[in-house]
Amino acid sequence: MVRHIPSAAGPLDWSLVTGWIPAALLVLGCCALAALLLSRQRRWWTRWAPAAVLLAALITWLLRTAVDDWIQPFPDPLPLPVVLWTGLAVLGLCLAAFRIPLSRPRYWLPAALAGLLVVLLGASGINRYFDQYPTARSALNSWLMKTTRLSDAGGTTEPLKVPPGKTIADVWRPPEGMPGEGTVSRSAIPGTASGFKARDAYVYLPPAYRSSPRPLLPVIVLMAGQPGGPEEWINSGRLAEMMNTFASAHRGLAPVVVVVDPLGSQFANTLCLDSRLGNVQTYLARDVPDWIRSHLQVAAPRTSWIVSGISFGGTCSIQLGVNAPQVYGVVNDISGQDEPTLGNRQKTLDKAFGGDAAAFQRVNPLDVMARQRFPDTKAAFVAGTDDHTYRPQQQKMYDAAVRAGMQAEFVLLPGGHSWAVWRPGLEKQLPWLARQTGLLP
Repeated sequence: MVRHIPSAAGPLDWSLVTGWIPAALLVLGCCALAALLLSRQRRWWTRWAPAAVLLAALITWLLRTAVDDWIQPFPDPLPLPVVLWTGLAVLGLCLAAFRIPLSRPRYWLPAALAGLLVVLLGASGINRYFDQYPTARSALNSWLMKTTRLSDAGGTTEPLKVPPGKTIADVWRPPEGMPGEGTVSRSAIPGTASGFKARDAYVYLPPAYRSSPRPLLPVIVLMAGQPGGPEEWINSGRLAEMMNTFASAHRGLAPVVVVVDPLGSQFANTLCLDSRLGNVQTYLARDVPDWIRSHLQVAAPRTSWIVSGISFGGTCSIQLGVNAPQVYGVVNDISGQDEPTLGNRQKTLDKAFGGDAAAFQRVNPLDVMARQRFPDTKAAFVAGTDDHTYRPQQQKMYDAAVRAGMQAEFVLLPGGHSWAVWRPGLEKQLPWLARQTGLLP
């Protein structure tokens, strides 16, 4: 039995989304806001305080308009709670900026600190909404986590023989001295065939991978949302901890996970297709699998290859499931959309396909599933119960998958469009994924 011994909890592991830290920030932030607002000076109430409030409202409106209407880095508008928390942080800055010149020098530092506390309150509210960084460690994990060189994985060794009708777990016996935890490596995956320039990927190898004979483990090709990058799964997703926990419960067995980049940059939206925006489908359906097979010793059949992701990455997952079914036999779509989009259908057609609707329909998952059947593909569609935007779209995709003959399931988890759903959207699906790929009975 392989035991996973978690690191001792310290300040870096204190919760930033529940408990005393967000409560303290709420109290201190509200007190700081009150201190910035209160004054005995009449002209403060008649002139400067209203001016600060109006300026904060204007700046917040401009920020929201710039993000949602001008720059449009996201396919969906900013959630109202995020706009309100942003407005509160801007208000704190405006109040402090107005108070400092009107105060005596000895009050400048307290006013600046009060403004900072209000900003921290707003940031805490946004963090709690998305559950982005549950702890300080998750925010700093890219710097704190120990990574290994992929070349240390051990090359090719004798594979574990699994008789027909048996799973890997049926015949697996962990050897003496096997590590108690897996490893995480960072590596470039070049776009040899696609020409796509992706950011570095992260590779998780479970303890069982470092053994001989080596079990030919299933592979999860995993993607983050947009905006985002592969490091999101390492930091906010706490991938290494999640996979080590699963491996600990299964004698060192777990899928190999390769977290890849389908965007190219933080705010890009490639639609995860081959289009004027880049040959991203070719990158994910050819370059990435070719690289994995040449650098890692893993299971070969498509039934052992899983594609999964969150939000944009979830949409990308079902796109690959129907457009590259020869590569990926299992799909785990977490909070994905009902079609790839740049905000609306016409904008998507114009920017990515030169207005060619037929070209889009050839690769749009709903259109593909309407004309083609996938009886050998297994798919899970995961959504948050409070996600009023993406939950109906996931239901729509699940219904289409069932009509297309997929062995599909629809999974609801408590929460909205946030990591409170996305983390368990993979973690709670791991036993199901392991059974579909022949890792567990």
